[in-house]
Amino acid sequence: MPYRIAVQMDPLERINISGDSTFALMLSAQARGHRIYHYLADALTYQDGRLYAGANEASVQAIEGSHFTLGEFVILDLGRDVDVVLMRQDPPFDLGYITATHLLERIKGDTLVVNDPSAVRDAPEKVWVLDFAQYMPPTMVTRSLGAAREFLRAHGDIVIKPLHGFAGGSVFRIGPDGRNLASLIELFNRTYREPHVVQKFLPEIADGDKRIVLIDGEVAGAINRVPGEGEIRSNLAVGGTAAKTELTAREEEICAALAPELKRRGLLFVGIDVIGGRWLTEINVTSPTGIVAIDKFNGTDTAALIWDAIEAKLEQRRNA
Repeated sequence: MPYRIAVQMDPLERINISGDSTFALMLSAQARGHRIYHYLADALTYQDGRLYAGANEASVQAIEGSHFTLGEFVILDLGRDVDVVLMRQDPPFDLGYITATHLLERIKGDTLVVNDPSAVRDAPEKVWVLDFAQYMPPTMVTRSLGAAREFLRAHGDIVIKPLHGFAGGSVFRIGPDGRNLASLIELFNRTYREPHVVQKFLPEIADGDKRIVLIDGEVAGAINRVPGEGEIRSNLAVGGTAAKTELTAREEEICAALAPELKRRGLLFVGIDVIGGRWLTEINVTSPTGIVAIDKFNGTDTAALIWDAIEAKLEQRRNA
């Protein structure tokens, strides 16, 4: 049956339709006959116990430059007028993002929100992963220059990145000589109020960083993202290239360990990052990407699998 879908995301005119996962989800929903509405996160309004969003009904097509059409502006009661809210705006995971999760949490009893907003809020991508430290490379979270120096002495070659960074931004490698470590920690401490991630550098990154997509805890597919020349960052947004891949036994073990918790928390669409076939570095829950590239290499339809899972949950709610 057709459903009403509200998509909380960034401006449609800014997206790259050739690789954008949210756009792929919108195309797939439209093909199923679902009605799609688009709004920005800052369009949320709470009043008298109801949560509203100023939105436009949207139609989409895979034609660059004319990939969307917006209908008339409407005020949606997100608890009554729609069946699903897709929370798909990109980070930063700042107070604005956190506030949106608090507001959307208020409609959970009426409307299915994907991913679950309280779970998203409680699972920052470089923090929640610490629950699975047995699968991670040596990792420190700190603002202390002294602690970072000791970590460098212990591991010889390290990477420093913002705790709430995204899309490969501001990731730095510090070699054994420690050159620029003090300046970098000083800069990060001035720029960010939170501590920073310090990790052992993994030479295996030269062979790629695997993005594995899980749908309701089940593996849907994976791609290997290979860094560009002279880079340690493999994110497609900063010039990495995608390649076909398979899961290692260790990666299957990691996915199996994550699955029960993903299901329990209502994290339906998740992307995890694994280096060297064995080192888990992030669990992406805010606005995971990669499904377009996965489908290109594997001949799959990951967006359809995600809608299958969403529709099954809607049916469960209807029959409860």
